[in-house]
Parts: sequence; structure tokens; C-alpha cells
Amino acid sequence: MSNNWIGIIGGSGLYEMEGLSEQEWRTVETPFGAPSDQILTGKLEGRSIAFLPRHARGHRLLPSELNHRANIFALKKLGVEWILSVGAVGSLQAEFKPCDVVLPDQFIDHLRTTRNQTLFGNGIVAHIAFAEPVCMELNQIIYEVARSLGARVHQGGTYVNMEGPAFSTRAESIRNHKAGYSVIGMTNMGEARCAREAEIAYATIAMVSDYDSWNLNEEHVTSEMVMENFSKNIALAKRILKNTISRIPLEPNWPCHSSLKNAIFTPRDYWPREWVEKLKPILDKYL
Repeated sequence: MSNNWIGIIGGSGLYEMEGLSEQEWRTVETPFGAPSDQILTGKLEGRSIAFLPRHARGHRLLPSELNHRANIFALKKLGVEWILSVGAVGSLQAEFKPCDVVLPDQFIDHLRTTRNQTLFGNGIVAHIAFAEPVCMELNQIIYEVARSLGARVHQGGTYVNMEGPAFSTRAESIRNHKAGYSVIGMTNMGEARCAREAEIAYATIAMVSDYDSWNLNEEHVTSEMVMENFSKNIALAKRILKNTISRIPLEPNWPCHSSLKNAIFTPRDYWPREWVEKLKPILDKYL
């Protein structure tokens, strides 16, 4: 059995994973500080799983407080090669209804800060290709699984990453709706960027909880609405995760798993020795 791990990042309301055997909450240190929480490791469907509650157990972290670098690096350090990222989103189009599942294949960054969205710097420069920010091989597996479970699932779409923590003004929401974007959330852009730099196959499972505030025929989004609808979706999300895990290949051989091959601009002789040692989980095969 392969030792290559599958990572799961749980969003609002998804703080634990039932069904894991050999469960252990593990503290993982990173060069970028602490991840959102300890990481729950275990076995599911015969695979090694690392589960990270994005906002920490008890939902204690704002979107702007998330340390994406530490979260992704901690998962990589454990041996994660695939990440299934679950989160609540608002719908920006009528076709994406509350309790639908959307599998975005694009992102728009509306953040005012970088929010720690790169693993590089400190003397090593890398520029990853990011035209296709989601691993489409993984996206396709999730789509087929969701359909087989009878979910209302939409493959493809653009995820707008807003700053938060407040929800959109109506003017902002109408702008995003008219632009043709699909869903809006506060977290996944940084995850996707760091995962690509870490050569991890990454896909977002966006669970629609509301219509944001562009739709004048619907009540505007509130925290109560988000949690109520996401709670309805949690059981479905867990079924999708369990059935997807069993279909993920044993070996990491998709294009995302070699995304750094020609992306590091700094010549090897210039790499600072101390930082090379710290980034060993992602640089090791290039040393």
C-alpha cells in the first residue's frame, strides 16, 4: 500500500472526520509558523488521511488570520500528495442553488493582502504556472463521485476570493454577478497557490449555502443562513470525500505533482543552505 497521503481541509462546520481508524491529533511544526490546528491523521478506505480544520476546532480563526503557507506545508511534511478542500460559498448565479455542489476550476483574487500565499522567498524565487489553478484529474474524480451520489453538482466555474470577514455589500455582489463569476468565498485562493508550489494536487469542493446579496428575490446572506445550509451539506460532503478517497491513484503522477520542475528561477548554487533545509519536504527531489 502506498504511503502517499490524502489531505482534507474542512471549512465552516466541518471540524472533524468520522470513520477514521487509528486516529491521532498531531502537532506539525513548519518554517512558516503554526497551521490552523493540530492535524488529525488516520486511515480511511485503506488510505492514510490528514485532516485539517481550516478555521481550527471551534471556528476560532478569521479568513484573514489563516496561515495558508503553514497549513499546506504541514500537510506536505506529513506526505500529502492530494488535497480535497471543502468550504461554504455564496452563489453568484441563479443556476447554483443553496445546497448545490460546485467544483470551481478558476479563481479571482479580490484580496487586499497576499495572506501568505507563497512558500518561496528568502533567497529562492519560483514562479509556478497557474493558468489552470485546480488539478482537473482530481476535479473529474470528485465530479463523477458526486453525480453517482445524486448530488446537484456543477463542474467548473470561477471562485471569487474576497477579503471578509464581512459578507459582500449588495453593490459588490451585483458586480460579481454581472461579471459572470460563479461562487464567492474567503479562503481557497491561497490554498490553491501554495498547494501548486508544494506540488500537491488540489481541488475545491464548494458547498453553496446562499445567494450572497445580488439576488433581490432572495434573502441576503447571514451567518445563520450559511451555517444552516452548510450543516445540511456536511453529510453529503463526507460521503463525497469517502467515495473520492477510494478512487484516488496510489502514486502521485499527475502534472501538478511536478509543477516546480521548471519554476524555480534562482540557480541552485544561490539557494541559502538554511532555507533549503527548511523547505526540504518540497525541494528534496530537486537537490
